Amino acid sequence: MRSLLSCRMRLLFVLALASAAAALDLGSPVEYAPQVNVSCLNTTSTPLVRVFTPETQSLNPLEAEYIATREATVIADAWKQWLGNGSDSALGYNLSVFNAVNFSKVGIAVSGGGYRAAQYGAGVLSGLDARNESAVSAGTGGLLQVTSYLSGLSGGSWLVGSLFFNDWPKIPDMIFGNGGNLSGWILDLNLATPDGDNLFDEDNQYFFGSLLWSVVAKADKGIDTSLTDPWARMISYHFLNGTSRNNFFTNDSAHGAGQLWSRIPELPSFQQHLTPFPLIVANSRPVGSNLTTILSPEPIVYEITPAEFGSWDPNLSAMVNITYIGTNFNNGTPPNSTGCVTGFDEAGFMMGTSASLFNQVLDFVHNKLQGFSSNDASSLLYVLSRQLTEVRTRANDVANWPNPFQSLKPDTFEDSNSKWLELIDGSSNEEDIPLGALFVKSRALDVIVAVDASADDPTFGWPNGSSLIFSSQRMSNILNTSHQSFPPIPPSTAEFLSSGVNQRPTFFGCDPTQTPPEYPLLIYLPNTPPINGDDPVTNTGTFQIQYSGKFSTVFLNQAHNSTILGFTPKSIDPDTSFGGCLQCAAIDRARYKISPTVPRSAFCTTCFMRYCFDPQSPPSSTDIVGRKYAFVDPDPQGLSRVEDFFKAHKVAIILGVIALVAVIVAAVFFLRWWTARRNRKYKRLTLQAEETDAPWKAYSDRLGSFELPARRANDD
Repeated sequence: MRSLLSCRMRLLFVLALASAAAALDLGSPVEYAPQVNVSCLNTTSTPLVRVFTPETQSLNPLEAEYIATREATVIADAWKQWLGNGSDSALGYNLSVFNAVNFSKVGIAVSGGGYRAAQYGAGVLSGLDARNESAVSAGTGGLLQVTSYLSGLSGGSWLVGSLFFNDWPKIPDMIFGNGGNLSGWILDLNLATPDGDNLFDEDNQYFFGSLLWSVVAKADKGIDTSLTDPWARMISYHFLNGTSRNNFFTNDSAHGAGQLWSRIPELPSFQQHLTPFPLIVANSRPVGSNLTTILSPEPIVYEITPAEFGSWDPNLSAMVNITYIGTNFNNGTPPNSTGCVTGFDEAGFMMGTSASLFNQVLDFVHNKLQGFSSNDASSLLYVLSRQLTEVRTRANDVANWPNPFQSLKPDTFEDSNSKWLELIDGSSNEEDIPLGALFVKSRALDVIVAVDASADDPTFGWPNGSSLIFSSQRMSNILNTSHQSFPPIPPSTAEFLSSGVNQRPTFFGCDPTQTPPEYPLLIYLPNTPPINGDDPVTNTGTFQIQYSGKFSTVFLNQAHNSTILGFTPKSIDPDTSFGGCLQCAAIDRARYKISPTVPRSAFCTTCFMRYCFDPQSPPSSTDIVGRKYAFVDPDPQGLSRVEDFFKAHKVAIILGVIALVAVIVAAVFFLRWWTARRNRKYKRLTLQAEETDAPWKAYSDRLGSFELPARRANDD
């Protein structure tokens, strides 16, 4: 009875906190739920779904206006601040001939890979940020400020979302907090079990209850949920604003619930055009296929922007107003004038969708999650089991989206006849870097930066170029009418490895044969071991969902340094000219926009000889020397700390053990000699004690059990 009363009291307490939160305008976890039966816009005058072809594709007006205004008012000055102005440029160009119209248009793509990708991407962006002093000193700081687009998928989408919903902060402040309005990512609290491995710990139960409260609120609106929903809420606690250490286990905040992707344009940094235009990517599993394997290249790839959701893939080529995703459109029309849904674009759910990897790791037969540690898997499965008892779900291993493109293009769109879309992790088709969104012809990008935090190498967990290869193949075979061509790259992972371009910054597509160039210049920044031979810490597992503060600090510094130092062939020394070389790559396509074409400068020509990939004369991995490849934990905990201590003091420990064994052996011989002598001396006395029924005779019989009594409910 007391247990039942305790549960009721806890529920009343949680509801009281929610009421207090509402009164203080701090939000509530139930704000995760969309709004249904909302009045729709007049679709006759303002279509909510637009359909096009690869030949007629165009940008959404909001996106087009933002890009044009940012280029004219912010980016032009940012180029001058980064490269200099006039004829005194160290690059060897008279930069006064470049202007807002003919500067290169730049995009950055951040790969997937969970916390590893989010942190590695953050380290790279800090190395490209003009607000970072060491990046500015190296010459790399400034590229972020001239960037027009920033795309991410899976863990990379968490970084993109966090940057925007924390209003474009400096990277260290975003990750570690600033002592004021930013609390940081709080990665030392486990994503799945923040108060430790005990699922039934009181704080963990409060945490799970809050997650499920959000999911139930969404389900109560008649929208099917899945494991992606509590996963999305877990992500929100760390990457969206509204959560601190002080309120982590309470419900006095929405913990990111109700923050909408469609409201990014309302953020101050966006309104001032200080940020690139954000894109995140998700793959689709064909409805009814129930695939639990890697996707083939054919299924539709979707993108999510502050304006729209949809795909540029030729088989669909359609977009829907993101404010109204969640609405059951049919042939581009909502069910009735008040049948629209808003708030489905909840930011955590957008990031959770891009990272919804459960179709490949959730084993329904054996109730297991592959890849995660046993404790983390147990937590996720526990939440799913409670979810299944509370609400109706549809496909549990995908993100369930009402299909806004139902009945469109039935001859080519494979899900045209379905009421639902089954969206999954953006790297499920092996394109781990979201490059497709940046190669769209209408976006007309000149330079694309690929930030690769993949873990393709099965031994040490470093990239091997496979993501670039799959992107190149998909663009050549499926997207050739809707996307720009891909620049020449090594055609196989074996050639990526043998050329060493997976271990160093590399520029692809340096020497186009046409004007304008037939493909963008691609700057490849892979996750690599430190060039100076330090122990690597950035090649962690995709399913590692907890990092100590020290670990994250070392990780971020290593990724940052990897970005600003470049490399020197056959040396462990940094390239002091790398910042200038990166500037050369960024500005190079602008030369082709001026008539006659501006010749490449001598300085930039030298840079390109070092960093450009030439298919006719590829570099060699023998240029890479002095690296360590095996991961070393910078902040070992528990058993791993003991193991590292043993490795560091192995010789001393072995000698100590040998000495201890010798002492024990000597002691055993002495005790045997002494016991035999004592037995002879006291034999008669011992017999007398046994005969007198001494009180210690049957001590073991009097011990009884040390087992604690069961804790009963009425003992609370």
